[in-house]
Amino acid sequence: MSEKVCAVIVTYNRKDLLRECLNAVLSQTRPLDHVLVVDNASTDGTPEMLKAEFPQVEVLRLPENQGSSGGFHEGMKRVYEAGYDWIWLMDDDGYPLLDTLEKLLAFPSEEILFRGCVVVAKENPSLLAFDYPSGGPKPINSVAELNRLYGVQGFVEGFVNPYNGVLINRRVVQAIGLPKKEFFIWGDEVEYFWRAKKKGIPVATVLQAIFVHPKDRMQKKYVTLFGKTVVLQYVEDPARFALLIRNQSYIYTRYISVLKWVVRTILYVLAFRDQAWKLALFSLQGALGRIGG
Repeated sequence: MSEKVCAVIVTYNRKDLLRECLNAVLSQTRPLDHVLVVDNASTDGTPEMLKAEFPQVEVLRLPENQGSSGGFHEGMKRVYEAGYDWIWLMDDDGYPLLDTLEKLLAFPSEEILFRGCVVVAKENPSLLAFDYPSGGPKPINSVAELNRLYGVQGFVEGFVNPYNGVLINRRVVQAIGLPKKEFFIWGDEVEYFWRAKKKGIPVATVLQAIFVHPKDRMQKKYVTLFGKTVVLQYVEDPARFALLIRNQSYIYTRYISVLKWVVRTILYVLAFRDQAWKLALFSLQGALGRIGG
């Protein structure tokens, strides 16, 4: 494939992990045409490390930390305006195997414009870093189970784990625009995935393309409702927890189900009574689309 590919890597104060990521990206069997690092105003020596060790990499240093949402927004904008055909997205805490880009580009269907990797856990590569929906009561959490269910066809249609090594064609940006920088953290990649699906853009996980990432560290509470288990994600920091609820509410009310949003909001309020009013307020803000600020 002669099309040009640029990687966009968003980083913030994790220079050692960024180094590991860049070494993997720059060693691909299908070399990148360009690499852009978006630095969210790191203060740990990241700019100096990049200048000394990776002079071939372009660095877009933001004046302040805009979160992953702002980082990907600005990075994708830069690459899209530069005319690259494919944008390869990842955070600094993950890395591809050496043939991952080659596998993504070799996917036989040219119509799949939003291509994801199988994201394996850094701590144990036999496990998935993030669960996959199974259509049943329990999600898929192992690579073996994913391959057992989808290995014959070689891909999982309609699902990816953005942005972990996701390869996006520029036509996706033409069709749906850029990620919502107002999200700041948590959910911007999920919203972008759902926005693409709603627009009818073909999406698939390529089973031969592997991306390594730490196991999902989001904390979870499990609530049983009418015999079904509902997973409630949360973080200890109240301010970040509020952002998580706001962004989830935005996604649920636009792409999934208003009824499910109502049920989840009630469950969150009941499960976290000490923060009930704040969570309810941010849930309503997300549902109303008030995600700025």
